[in-house]
Amino acid sequence: MEISIDNYFEKRYMLFKWRSNASLANKAVMALFMACITGIMAQVIIPLPWTPVPVTGQTFAVLVAGIFLGRKWGGFSQLFYVGIGVAGVPWFAGMTGGAGALLSASGGYLIGFVLAAFFLGYFADRYVKARNFIPMLALMLFANFALIYIPGLAVLSIWTQAATGAQPSIWTLLVMGVLPFLPGEVVKIGGAAALAKAVTPKKPFTGGEIDVKRAENLF
Repeated sequence: MEISIDNYFEKRYMLFKWRSNASLANKAVMALFMACITGIMAQVIIPLPWTPVPVTGQTFAVLVAGIFLGRKWGGFSQLFYVGIGVAGVPWFAGMTGGAGALLSASGGYLIGFVLAAFFLGYFADRYVKARNFIPMLALMLFANFALIYIPGLAVLSIWTQAATGAQPSIWTLLVMGVLPFLPGEVVKIGGAAALAKAVTPKKPFTGGEIDVKRAENLF
């Protein structure tokens, strides 16, 4: 068992080391692949009768994109996802696409996906300690509920005002755009943080880790 665990630690290190040193073409392919995964997860939908924003699985893919692809290409994967969808590929939630998606009730969340992936990729690449469960859980909670939900609620407010002619209250926005999703979001965040803990090396692999001198005892 000890040998197999050691082998796993070494293989995950070599995989992330390869990812860090991969060619531009390979990184672009990986980002496009992650964009496709996000599009597939977006079709995992649970519609809710009291809000135009459905529960989807795509935020899980967004949270792990930065972990797997790093501070630049994790974010680029979500830029690809949003850009290709806006160009017309129907892989947003509910098999929708087109430029109008950015002005839809859920358009702000798409913007937040890009911000969250860049943010998490930065910390995963630059801080070895961030690759453990508790730090990553905290980072993902912030990324999800601040970087994704704040732009999401901003656009939802504009959309609701345009649709109803009245400025929605903060409580109305919370009921429509936050509260129904809390249980599912917590489960997705916990799962994504656990996955990050399991798959990321607990020693430097990018050469740019800020806390590299304090990382030896974490592996």
